[in-house]
Parts: sequence; structure tokens; C-alpha cells
Amino acid sequence: MKRATVLDELANAAVRRAEELRSSTNLDLLYQEALLFEKRDFAEALRRPGLSVISEIKHASPSAGFIREADPAQWGVRYKSEGASCLSVLTEPERFEGSLEDLEAARDNTTLPVLRKDFTVDEAQVLETGKKADAVLLIAALFDAAALARYISLAVEVGLTPLVEIHDEEEANLALESGARVLGVNNRDLRDFTVDLGTFERLAPKLAGATLVAESGVKSPEDGRRLRDAGADAVLVGEAAMRDPGLVAQLAALA
Repeated sequence: MKRATVLDELANAAVRRAEELRSSTNLDLLYQEALLFEKRDFAEALRRPGLSVISEIKHASPSAGFIREADPAQWGVRYKSEGASCLSVLTEPERFEGSLEDLEAARDNTTLPVLRKDFTVDEAQVLETGKKADAVLLIAALFDAAALARYISLAVEVGLTPLVEIHDEEEANLALESGARVLGVNNRDLRDFTVDLGTFERLAPKLAGATLVAESGVKSPEDGRRLRDAGADAVLVGEAAMRDPGLVAQLAALA
């Protein structure tokens, strides 16, 4: 019997949360709220000259364990002052200790576009994101082509930027075929949580025309420069920025 990966466990937990959301929510009303929620342009913020920085607010992760206590409102303001172009906020409650309250607190106290970082496995979760954030994470490994295309379409319909995360060439092809225009290349393999910056370097040449975000493993300005030179429009920095917020300013200063 195949052993469940960390991604499998996170996705299964997300399915349970999605079932609770569906059972407790009027989806028609949720759709209308998502439509009416005024969005900030996440994708445009990534296309500005220089290397854009998506700075992440998270308290813990499966790979690092507990990182630090952090007030999301204060950290959003701090990241903006350091030169971040966008925020990413973990809302996964079990392994990352995040919440929708963290998301709202961060967004309410800054003008930056905000990505909801979670394991989206149900259209109801896209709608829920649409009334609280500006972008939604869609992990390609959790979808087939038809489902991913449907989720991308729904996200765009309610004004969200779908950031489609990939890790290998098969997922890259799936994302492009499904209409993804903003792609996050995760240098971390979510099956075993190993990190290799070469993942971005190998995949970027196959992704011409897309806005590219390099995710995971960025710990220094040298890492940022390496990924920028490989074609990254932006880097997403999580644990390293939580431990040293000054890294954000160093990365944002890269021309």
C-alpha cells in the first residue's frame, strides 16, 4: 500500500474543511459576495520592473515546525515598508497554524494585493477566497486538466488572480493547457519537502509568456539573483522572511 505523502494529508484535511464550508454556507450568496469584493491587481504587481517580492506570513510549516509568533497586521505593514510587492498569508490551520482571521488582519492593514495560501480542493473555497483576498493558490498536483481549467475560470470570474503552482514538467503542461497565466514554480517537492532551486531553472524555459513566481528555498539575495537571472518575475519568500524581514528589502532592491 502506497504511503500517503504530506501533500496527500494536507489535501485530505482540506476536503474535510470544504465539506464543512459547503454544509454551513449559502453558495449563491458566497458567489455574490466574492463578485462584489473589490480586488487589488495581484498579477500586475508581479509584472513591474525589477524582481517583485511576495512576502509570506506563516507561523509554522511541516518542514520547519514552529517558526515564530507573528501579528499578521503588523507583519503586513512591516513587509510593505521593506519593499514587498504582495503578501501571501497561510490560512491552513493544522500544519501551518494559519487562519482566515490572519488573512483579513493582514489585508485590512495594508494596500498590497494578498494571496490566500492554502490547499484549495473545492470551488466553495475559491468563492470563500474571493470575498477575502486578491489571489488564490491552485496546486496543479491536486487537479486533472478539466478540474484545473474550471477552477481557474471560476477564480477569474470572481476577480481573483489564480496562482497555479507546479513542480515538474507534467504539471507545467497541465497548467498551461488549463489556461494558467501566472505560474508558481515550487522548488520544494511537496511529497517529501526537499528543496532544489534548480527546479525553477529547469522549468522556466518551457514557460515562455507566463508570469513566473519562484517559490521556496530563497534564503539570500544571491538566491534571488539566481532565480531572477533564470527568468523569475517574482520570488515568494516565507520562512526566511519570517526569520529575517530585512531579506525582503535586499531582494526588492535587485534590479
